[in-house]
Amino acid sequence: MFTRREWLAAMAASPLLEAAPDLKSRLGVTTDEIDDDPVTAVRFLNEFGVGKAEVRNVWGKYNTVQPLEKIRELRGIFDRHKITTSVLGTGFFKIPLPPDTPEGRGVLDNQFSLLGGAMERAQILGTDKIRIFAFTYKDGEQPNQKSYARIFELVTEAARRAGERKFKLVLENVGGSYVSTGAEAARLLKAVKHDALGLTWDPNNAGMSGEKAFPDGYRLLDPARILHVHLRDYRKNAAGKVEWCAVGEGEFDNLGQLRALLKAGYKGAFTLETHYKSPLGKAHATRTSLTALLKIFDRV
Repeated sequence: MFTRREWLAAMAASPLLEAAPDLKSRLGVTTDEIDDDPVTAVRFLNEFGVGKAEVRNVWGKYNTVQPLEKIRELRGIFDRHKITTSVLGTGFFKIPLPPDTPEGRGVLDNQFSLLGGAMERAQILGTDKIRIFAFTYKDGEQPNQKSYARIFELVTEAARRAGERKFKLVLENVGGSYVSTGAEAARLLKAVKHDALGLTWDPNNAGMSGEKAFPDGYRLLDPARILHVHLRDYRKNAAGKVEWCAVGEGEFDNLGQLRALLKAGYKGAFTLETHYKSPLGKAHATRTSLTALLKIFDRV
């Protein structure tokens, strides 16, 4: 028989115990980190029993420049292999912030056209989540603090347009962007409260940007606004430069991050976005990282 203390401890742990068996069903891989050919990619996913895919490049091109008939073909391939799309990756707002001039407004018009096309493609693929960014700045530069107010306005407008069509924008923190860390993501989410905007939390990108992503950067975030999560690993090389590596060979605490997300009630999907390069090719790199990540999932 449990003592009261043992019972309370068991109850506190129970959300993690319940979540662990379901974790693998929530895991996916960015398909072009396996192969640009989607048939090759989905066969790889089937081999591992992974049922989700994040779609970025297919057949060697960004999905947003592929004609709709190719996206319908992709959906057919996914359906035949029992793969569902977790997120549609786009390059929306992954550009330098355009000036507020006629020329700059033309650039923004093109970006919003890209978003409209992305929504068409997401609908075909059966996902309501579209990955976006928060503008970039040049190497060696620092973010212009005066630009944030305008960025927040533009992201708000994007969320409004997406929300009207029942889509969610999942903004990714990434190096070289005005939102590269947990701290910067928290600032944006506080400013843009629209229900159609959430975060693709990429703690390894935050680590690459110099933040202690977990637990420090993560602690600043509202877990309810995290709608998607990217996983991988990184380390510092002999020269002190940060580089991508196979999961389990670096310094990021994937296990701690997963446990914290589940304890906070995160119900969304996870994507392995491999990034690191193997001399044996990207499929080998993804196989190595996915094998290690699944072992971490077993320990959650």
